[in-house]
Amino acid sequence: MDFRLVADEVAREIERGALKPGDQLPTQRAFARQRRIAASTAIRVYGELVRRGLVVGEVGRGTFVRAAPVHPDATMAEDSGRTPVNLELNYPVVEGQSELMGRSLTGLLRADALDLAILPAAPDGSVEARSAAARLLARRDWEPDADRVLFAGNSRQAVAAALSSLVRPGSRLAVEELTYAMVKGIAQRLGIELVAVRMDEQGMCPDALAAAHRRTPLSAVYVQPTLHNPLSLTMAEQRRQQLADVVSDLDLSVVEDATWSFLVEDAPPPFAAYAPERTILVDSLSKRLAPGLTTGFLVAPAAHADALAAALRFGAWTAGRFNLEAMVRWAGDGTVARIAAAKRLDVADRQTLVREHLAGFEVRTHPGSYFCWWQLPSPWRAETFTARAARELGIAVTPGSAFATGARTAPDAVRVALASPPRPVLADALRRLAELAAKDG
Repeated sequence: MDFRLVADEVAREIERGALKPGDQLPTQRAFARQRRIAASTAIRVYGELVRRGLVVGEVGRGTFVRAAPVHPDATMAEDSGRTPVNLELNYPVVEGQSELMGRSLTGLLRADALDLAILPAAPDGSVEARSAAARLLARRDWEPDADRVLFAGNSRQAVAAALSSLVRPGSRLAVEELTYAMVKGIAQRLGIELVAVRMDEQGMCPDALAAAHRRTPLSAVYVQPTLHNPLSLTMAEQRRQQLADVVSDLDLSVVEDATWSFLVEDAPPPFAAYAPERTILVDSLSKRLAPGLTTGFLVAPAAHADALAAALRFGAWTAGRFNLEAMVRWAGDGTVARIAAAKRLDVADRQTLVREHLAGFEVRTHPGSYFCWWQLPSPWRAETFTARAARELGIAVTPGSAFATGARTAPDAVRVALASPPRPVLADALRRLAELAAKDG
């Protein structure tokens, strides 16, 4: 029997509620007996269910039904009796932000300016856009060469373009063992195999990267050196240099995701400063300003510029000219700098709520991070906690399995995003989550 048909049957059972989030599936051998299929088919069924994101395997414990993707909607509000609170997504907006951004656009909305702004843009934008982006991306003693800047619609498109230009379908990409969940989805759609690399308190371990490459050659590396998502780790300068030495020895290219780095003013220079000829730096305005009016940035080494520009064109991932023109104005009149500074104050304020309401729990975060990694107390499982938080409280958080790569045991932890709800709503949500966690799982 085709294993996909069996997987479809299980998927329907999950959809109609016969199998609920947190339910444990039988062992693969018992499942094969129940369904009267071969043991080898059962193995493929479980693999397919994992691939679809319907179940998660926990080494030594078994396979469990995942919590369904949670979105604030009427159903969740009806179940909980409260207004839904989304702590999955981070959309930081500060008071007065729209007014600041709007003032900068006055000139751009004139008919003569719009005649140009509504036309398509090339991957390298314009001289003015490249210069403005280079100034925005500058940190400490590092500023990118403006001629090396390319543009995407947003940071996800920038990551997709970078990966597609470096890694062929079926090839291997090294990532941290806990990595940005969206990269997992991008890799799957591009046919890229992710290889989980061990981490420590500094982030990706250089020796573990070298070992992974020796086992089976890698094509590239994706890394988040500053405010790693979801762990909020930031690599020290020494680790960045060590990792740069290793990728140089292995002749590997690197995609550096710097999307959250604007929140840490005293962070070391980007990884691209340590390995400039082999690193594509990715950043955007989505967190600095707003996801709906954003631009993605890529700083491309000369050797990769043509392939990266081609990937942007053929993937239809180039930025809109209107957004580029707006970015030039927002950068030039100080709007970006003022809003970024306001968000650094806002995130520090929200971090006080984490310390207040999650005191006594094992929480990993950073004073400048808009998210925290919460290791749940025993006997809670992340999938069960996520499902109950949505059903009973109307609060959406992200289970640790969304960030786990490879065969790594899915951690019994959740990522809590802090940016989107108003501060009083966030405080109440954290308090109620803490009360739920204090109960038996």
